[in-house]
Parts: sequence; structure tokens; C-alpha cells
Amino acid sequence: MILKQPGQKLSLRALEPEDLDFLYSIENDAELWDFGCANVPYSKFSLNNYIVGSTCDIYADKQMRLLMENEEGKAVGLIDLFNFEPKHQRAEVGIVVAREYRNMGYGHEALMQIVAYARHTLHLHQIYAFVDEENDYSKKLFEGAGFTAGPRLKDWIQKDGHYGDAVMMYFFM
Repeated sequence: MILKQPGQKLSLRALEPEDLDFLYSIENDAELWDFGCANVPYSKFSLNNYIVGSTCDIYADKQMRLLMENEEGKAVGLIDLFNFEPKHQRAEVGIVVAREYRNMGYGHEALMQIVAYARHTLHLHQIYAFVDEENDYSKKLFEGAGFTAGPRLKDWIQKDGHYGDAVMMYFFM
């Protein structure tokens, strides 16, 4: 658990082997592939190897994937810090909330917790995300967590046979 305060309805924790089915469902949701770099399905074998092989040390792995778990102990999403650059004290953040748990405040709470963790534990200077310019929900989510919209990146995201722009969202500690 990371920085869960009284009254918060969400815990962030390292992935466990029993999270394999949830991870498999998220990673193999083709509708989410436009928002990341994946474009092929993952096998349970490869995802299990990822879970088992992770050191849970961002300095060793250059990334950290955390499961978002609600008060009932249900997996509701994933949040990642990746492209970690210790020299420059920055990392990229990615987040996905399972469809049935969207619009319940979990995304906002997870971003607030990861910002606090990045600031107080990792001592980062900056975290950032690239958001599809047409994804108003994600832009609103990041802005609500204190991120600032930065440069517009022309033709940054390829989807459905055409290119779309992205906005860099950043948060300075």
C-alpha cells in the first residue's frame, strides 16, 4: 500500500500472481491499445513472467506498475510510472481504470497518490503523460489532479488508420 490516508477508498499495491487474470483482461483489451504502445495480445505466460520477474524497484526496472484496489479488495485499475529517468528525476505516468469502475473517483485518487509517492518517496522533479487530444475525459482527469497541459504534439498517436494529436500533461513537484 502506498500513502493511503484515512478516508481514501483506494490502495495502490504491487502486482501479485493472483492478479494475473485482471492484468490479462486489461492488457488484451484492444480498445485500450490506441492509448499505449501495445498492438498485439499478451499471453498469460508472458504476463505471469512479468509479474514474477519484476523486482518492484523502479531504479532497477525503470518502471513500476501498481494495482489499484478498492475498499472491497477488488482490482479496479492499474497505474504505472515508466520511462523513469533518475538523472533527470522524472517519469511518465499511465493509468487505466476498468470500465465498470470508471467515473467513481478512482482515477483521480490514484493520480493523487502517485504524485505524493513520486514527490515524497522517489523525490522526482516531474511526472508527465501524453494524452490523446480528443480524450476529454483523460485531459480532465489529469487537470483535476493538478497536471498542466503543455505542448501539443502533431500526429503523435496513430489510430484507426489516421494520426491524431496528443497533449503533454505534466506535474512539477
